[in-house]
Amino acid sequence: MTIVHPIARAWITTGGTGAQNYDEFADDNEITAIIADNPRSALAIEMPHRAPGAGGSFLDALPAAAQRLADAKDDGSYTPADGVVVLYRITAPGEEPAYGMFATVDTDQISTSADEPGLVIRNEDVFIEKVRERVALAEAVGHLLSPVLLLQTGGGAQLQAALAAACDAAGAPAATDLDQAGRTHAIWPLGPGATQDELLALASGGDLVVADGNHRSLAAQLGKLPRFLAVITTPASVAIQPYNRLVSELTLTPASLVDALRAAGASVTPVSDLNPTSVILYAAGTAYAVELPHDPSAGPVDNLDHALVERVILRDALGLEPGDKGITYVGGDYPASWLVGEVDAGRAELAILIAPVTVDDFVAVNLARAKMPRKSTWFTPKARGGLVLAELGTH
Repeated sequence: MTIVHPIARAWITTGGTGAQNYDEFADDNEITAIIADNPRSALAIEMPHRAPGAGGSFLDALPAAAQRLADAKDDGSYTPADGVVVLYRITAPGEEPAYGMFATVDTDQISTSADEPGLVIRNEDVFIEKVRERVALAEAVGHLLSPVLLLQTGGGAQLQAALAAACDAAGAPAATDLDQAGRTHAIWPLGPGATQDELLALASGGDLVVADGNHRSLAAQLGKLPRFLAVITTPASVAIQPYNRLVSELTLTPASLVDALRAAGASVTPVSDLNPTSVILYAAGTAYAVELPHDPSAGPVDNLDHALVERVILRDALGLEPGDKGITYVGGDYPASWLVGEVDAGRAELAILIAPVTVDDFVAVNLARAKMPRKSTWFTPKARGGLVLAELGTH
C-alpha cells in the first residue's frame, strides 16, 4: 500500500528562503531579527505578525503573508516542479550525513491511538491554538511551507541506503542552504521513474512515526487536507537532544520549591554539573539534581522525566498548566548555559534541564501506541522550512 506520494505541484527554492521552523525559537524576537536580516526567509510568511513593523495579531497579518509568497514566486525565489519527490541531505563537519525526502502523505493515514487505523503514528499532546494558526495560514497562502518529519520504522535501513545512493547519483544539488548550526541542507527534485517508484515504496513500507510536526499534522486533519507535506527519514539519520523548560515567575521561593519537592518524595541535591542524568533545576544561582518520585500505578510513559516534570514540578508544586504563558519550552539548539544565563539575567526565575529520551525508546513508545509527554523530543538535524513548498488543491 503506497501512502507516500510525489508532490503534485512543488515550489523549489532557488536559494535564500530556507528557515528554522516557526516553533524552534525560545524568543519570538529572534524571528523578527532573522526576517530583518533576510526578508526572503520563509519565516516572513509563516510568522507574518513577527515581521519587522507588522503589528497586530497572527490572523491580521495573513494577507501580508499571502502577498509575500506571491511576490517570492514572481521574483524567482521559487521554481515550480510537478510530480516530484525531493531528495534531501544534511551534512556538517564531524557528523554523519542525514538523508530524507520531501513528499506528500495521505492525511487519512494519521493514527493517534491503537484502535484508530493508519500507518502514520502521532502520539504527542499539542497546543490547539498553534494548530489553528497553521490551519489559517494554509488557507490564506494556499501552500504548505514546513514539512512534518516522519521516521520510517519498518524498513529504515533499506530506505537510508536508497536515499544515500540516490543523492550520490543526483549530481549537483538544485539548491543548498546553511542553517544556524553550520549544517548544509541540499535538495534535488526527482521526477517520475524507477528511482522515484523505489523510494516511494520504501517510504510506504512500514509505520511512519511523527518525530517533528505534531501541530502541522493535526492542522492537515482539521483543515481537511487530503495530503500533507512531509520529510520521510530514518532513525539512523536523527538524534534526540534535550527539550528543557524556563519558568518566568515562580509561585514559590526556590527554597520552598525544594521543600515541596522533597515533601512529595523527590531527592533534591545541590550540584555543579549541568548535564542531567534525569532532571536539574537552576534558580537563584544554585543548581539541584532532582530524582522525581515515580507513580507505581502509572505506565512507563507517565514515569518519563518529561511527564514527571509536568506533573510533579509544574502542576503540583507550582500550580502551572502546560500551556501557561509563563512556561517557555526550549529545544536542544539552546545549551544549558543559555538557560542559566536567562535566569541569571532575571528574564526567568527557574530553568528545568531534562535528559533526552533515546530514539529507540521514542520509536518503541509510539509503536506501542502510547502517548509521549508534550515537548519531550527535540530531533536533530531539523528539516528546514521554506526549501520545498506544496501547493494545495493540486492533488
